[in-house]
Amino acid sequence: MDLASIRTEYSLKSLDVNKLDASPLSQFQIWLDEAILSKVNEPNAMNLATVGPDYRPSARIVLLKGIDTGFIFYTNYASKKGEEIAQHQSVALTFFWPELQRQVRIEGNAEKVSREMSDEYFLSRPKGSQVGAWASPQSQEIPDRSFLELREKKMQARFVSEQLSRPPHWGGYRVVPDRIEFWQGRQSRLHDRIAYQFQDGGNWIKKRLAP
Repeated sequence: MDLASIRTEYSLKSLDVNKLDASPLSQFQIWLDEAILSKVNEPNAMNLATVGPDYRPSARIVLLKGIDTGFIFYTNYASKKGEEIAQHQSVALTFFWPELQRQVRIEGNAEKVSREMSDEYFLSRPKGSQVGAWASPQSQEIPDRSFLELREKKMQARFVSEQLSRPPHWGGYRVVPDRIEFWQGRQSRLHDRIAYQFQDGGNWIKKRLAP
């Protein structure tokens, strides 16, 4: 297959900077709601990019689990992403909804959410996911699949008589944004790009970018 010949013409919608919400978080919620109503595949899936100790970027897909003053996700604090966030708080998120020909790019700093918030979310998860958080030494090298399955069985046996609680090495992060860009595909690759930039005074300014 000739990859250079794969093309999609974007023509569904447009972006008017004057019609976007003054708050990028509110505008993101509008777009997320539209993605959910449109039944796009995994509407809360986002690419999380972190920076390693050698300033080498690392990226993976995680799931958005909440929005307040930032974008919330949960993971193992001892994972590669957790260790990198501990050293460099600056991260980037990307949402891509091809069915709507839309993309959102977010830059900001990641911080841990409260223990209470992490506890509440952990206890809302299916029991299998709770056990998995205890069983998996995320990002560490393991000898084979059976090693992981044996740890899972041990944890299942442990929590027959012991109450399941959140592991101390597992919890949530909030990505507090200082820049959010909304991208809407347009014809002839003349896409609409509207960026919000946070100002020291606490306000957001909007500006249009060339595609």
